[in-house]
Order: sequence, then C-alpha cells, then structure tokens
Amino acid sequence: MKIALVCPASLPATQFGGILFLAVDIADELSRKGHDITIYTTDLDFANNPHTFNKNLPNHEKVGDFFISRSHVWFHIKLFFVNPGIFFQLKKDKPELIHTIGIRSFQSFIAALVAKKLKIPLIVSDQGGLTTHPDLNTGSFFQKIFYKIQQPMIKFVINTASKISVPNNYEAKIFEDFIGKDKITIIRNGINLEKINTHELDFRKKFNINEKYILFLGRFHKVKGVDTLIHAINLIKNELTEIKFLILGVDFGYEKEMIKLISDLKLDKKISVFKNPSRSDVFGAYQECEFLVLPSRWELSPLTPLEGFSFKKTVISTTAHGIPHTITDQENCILVEPENAVELSKAITFLINNVEKRKQLANNGYNLVNTECNSKVMAEKTLMMYQEVLQNYNN
Repeated sequence: MKIALVCPASLPATQFGGILFLAVDIADELSRKGHDITIYTTDLDFANNPHTFNKNLPNHEKVGDFFISRSHVWFHIKLFFVNPGIFFQLKKDKPELIHTIGIRSFQSFIAALVAKKLKIPLIVSDQGGLTTHPDLNTGSFFQKIFYKIQQPMIKFVINTASKISVPNNYEAKIFEDFIGKDKITIIRNGINLEKINTHELDFRKKFNINEKYILFLGRFHKVKGVDTLIHAINLIKNELTEIKFLILGVDFGYEKEMIKLISDLKLDKKISVFKNPSRSDVFGAYQECEFLVLPSRWELSPLTPLEGFSFKKTVISTTAHGIPHTITDQENCILVEPENAVELSKAITFLINNVEKRKQLANNGYNLVNTECNSKVMAEKTLMMYQEVLQNYNN
C-alpha cells in the first residue's frame, strides 16, 4: 500500500509536539510491515523556536523504512506554514491514500486538493482543537480574523475526507457537528515503547541534580498551565524541604513571563528550568522523576502522560477538555480543576506523602500503554481503517 502522511512538521523538529510523533510512529510501524510510507511536510528545523526553517534539510530522506519529503516554507502566520511545493510532490508521487494530521494547517488543505484531483481517499486526524482551542476565543484580534478566514478551508477538508480519525469520544462529539457519525473512527493515540525503552541516561548526574524532583514537561505557554503550577508550588514551598520541581520545555511565548513569576515569588531554589531539552534528556527526566504535573487548561489527547506511564510514573493533570478521556482519575492519575492552584497544591502534597498510591497509579498507567495506548496497536488499527476506506472507495 502506498500511503502519504501529511503533517506541518516532522523530523528533526521533535519539539513541535504530538502530531509529529503520531505521524512518525505510524510511518515507522507500517513501513516495517512492508508498506510504502512517505511523510510530506515542511523544512521546519525548530532550532529553539517554532519558526526556523532550514533549506539545507534534505528534500527527500529515508528514515528507517519510511521516507520524509520536505518542501520549503515561503512564509508563515504563527503555526500556519505555507509550502506550495508540497502540492506538486504529492501530485507527482500519486499515493493510493492520503492521511493528513492537523486540520487547520496549509498542508491539510493541500492534501484535500490533491486527494480530490487524484480521486483518492483522504483520512483526516485533527489533534489541534477544531472548535475548542483557547486561542479561538482569547487570541489577538488578528488571530480571530485569521481563524474566521480558515473556516471555508476547514470545511473543504472535512467534506473531502472519507474518514475522520479521532483519539477519543470527546473529539468524536466535536466532529459530529460537521460530519456524520459513520465517517468518524476512534483510534486511541499511542506512544512508541521501543524508542522510549532504548534510551539510558543518568539525568541527575548530567545536570548535577541531587534532590528528588517532580517534573513538568511541555511548551512554555499559558495553555499548558505552567503558571498555575508555579502558584501551587508557592503555596507549599515551605513543605518542600527535600524535593524540587523541574520545568522542561520550549518557549511558545510565555518563557520571559514564566521566569519573572518564578523570580518574583522567590522560587528559584525550588524550581529549575531546562530549555529546549533533547529527546534523550526528556526520557532521562521521566526515568528519574517522582511523578509528573501537567496542569493544562486545554488538551485533546495528550501524549506526555502516556510517556510518563511508560516509565511507571503517574501524573497529576486536569479535567480540561479531552484529558479525562485519555487518562482516568484515581485509576492511573489524579485530575484536578484547571487553573485551581489550591487544589493542585493539595494533590502534589498528597502524592509526595503517599508513595504506595503513586506506585498503584503508575502501575495502572504502565499497563494502559502496554496493552492499548502504544504505537503498535495504534498503527494496526490505522491500517485496518486504511484498508476499509480503500475497499469502500474503490467499490
């Protein structure tokens, strides 16, 4: 089967986030089964920010058993990357099916155009908050205008799709306002356990960390709730005598404000910030942390808690949007109200003082990723969806 996966970013821009890893993991798993898989994407290199593009990256590159096809970004509006060359690449290569990830992207619009022109099926996965992302309501005036302009493009992509693949019931209900239930398939997101388990790193030694630590990993952006975490730490700082907090991530516009808040609250000795960590460092941080705190204001189907589970670490997160449809309160994690620093501080204190509860939640999380939320299961279900769509499309 010749499959085109379309995504706004791919390797080496690993700091771009979840949709990149989903595309790469599907490509990796299915190409090893003998399928011809190419990821069509931009030349985003990231390099400390989400808008560094690198013409020196290969236009066509083999990674393992799959390929990455890149075209240069002419200009961008925030994370909307315009690379017209992707149209000609897709059209020339003539895949049997296109699967695009990230519906608000220029790349998804092009994928829909090519699918229509070549008369082949289009699969769409969102992962970007079709109607729920906070920026839709709280963004700048320019952002709101831009999102309005995007609406006809998004409707075109949805109407062209043969199937919409979503990670949970929460997102399925969102798409039911745009398309019939029969076109929606739920396939839970999964993480690549093989890649995670091959990394060994003495994180404490590398960064000279002597204390036990609790980990936050995510973009430096208010949507990730890092400010709520800092205020929660401030409430319990006098109780944190033998433990500290590590904040790992990449700046998405909140770094300066975050550093200032830490300084203003005199938490410099309680919190250490690590910018632009490598994937190896991220895995090392997971391995040696006590547990994770991810107090997001918004998520659809987060991968970070699942990665934490793979290291037998539990998570404190929130009840926001798709999070409770991905992880389960009191079964493998603790969920609190978003933006509630008091409730968050109590949950942190509870887990610090209850080691057995931590282990119980962590073991349940570990079982979840080993049986269901891993890339092998995700790829197998995705392949079944492809086969069903192709069969119905050709009939």
